[in-house]
Amino acid sequence: MKRTALYLLTPLLIALSLPTLAEPIKRKVCVFDIVGNAGPIMNSARDWKTTALSWGLDVELLPYTSELIATEDLKAGVCDAALVTGIRARGFNKFAGTIDAIGAVPSMDHLRIISQVLASPKMADKLEGGNYSVAGFAPAGPAYIFVNDRKINTLDKAAGKKVAVLEYDETQAGLVSQVGATPVDSDVTNFSTKFNNGSVDVIFAPLAVYQALELYKGLSPDGGIIDYPLVQLTLQVIAKTDRFPKEMFQKSRSYFYENFDRFRQQVEQESKAVDPKWWVKIPDEDKAEYELMMQEARDQLRDQGYYDPDMLTIMSKIRCKLDASRAECT
Repeated sequence: MKRTALYLLTPLLIALSLPTLAEPIKRKVCVFDIVGNAGPIMNSARDWKTTALSWGLDVELLPYTSELIATEDLKAGVCDAALVTGIRARGFNKFAGTIDAIGAVPSMDHLRIISQVLASPKMADKLEGGNYSVAGFAPAGPAYIFVNDRKINTLDKAAGKKVAVLEYDETQAGLVSQVGATPVDSDVTNFSTKFNNGSVDVIFAPLAVYQALELYKGLSPDGGIIDYPLVQLTLQVIAKTDRFPKEMFQKSRSYFYENFDRFRQQVEQESKAVDPKWWVKIPDEDKAEYELMMQEARDQLRDQGYYDPDMLTIMSKIRCKLDASRAECT
């Protein structure tokens, strides 16, 4: 009987001795994609979700076409993290949100180096802590000036024109007013409509939304796109710090850096929809004027508390590393 009992108990003893596989942590992530559930941002988020399973994280993605509602739901606890634009993310982490500072990142090559810097574990203290942490960021493409009249190709000619600005980003309204133009409060859901129906003369937008938002309607017949990027826009994952294991933040930031070139290719592919006829070339001396204006604006907005000084310093060093002939570097 003793042998029989031991024989019957053996499978149970073996099972108890084996390590149990932990159940993945289930969390919800609000994803802002102006196109909706079938948009490019949602598709990229699904790839991130698949990788996150290997970290023990089971993510449910909730698509939002309103960035405001996505961030409000993050604050309210409807979701545990949100994928939103860097400009909106500034309200959660000023350091990472300063990446989208005007004129601070001249090209995608600059942005790639920034991505590498932020993926370093040494930057964790800047990106984690408090109520919210940054779990990664991806390129959303450079933002250009779209005008309904290609004659508006200098700062002087923008005076008196109506310019759509994001109502939650005080920096834009201030910059527009400085050149004598009239800021018109808008958001990402209606700025394109105002441009397309002629309510505003000028907008700032990434090329990636040209087709989706039908911006060619606002450009027709005499408009143009000024061939000088003002900002390299980003998308950032903002997460509630206490809802995720600490090690997940570093793994996620590393994931985004390792996939930077893939995100870049997606952005560039979407930008190919822009008809070349819309491009408006501007003289180099005008570009120099823009650079000076944006440098002064960044300094002013830093002093007013909108931009993080440490991030501005990092980006300045990167600009000088890639082009030591810039005026700020000499």
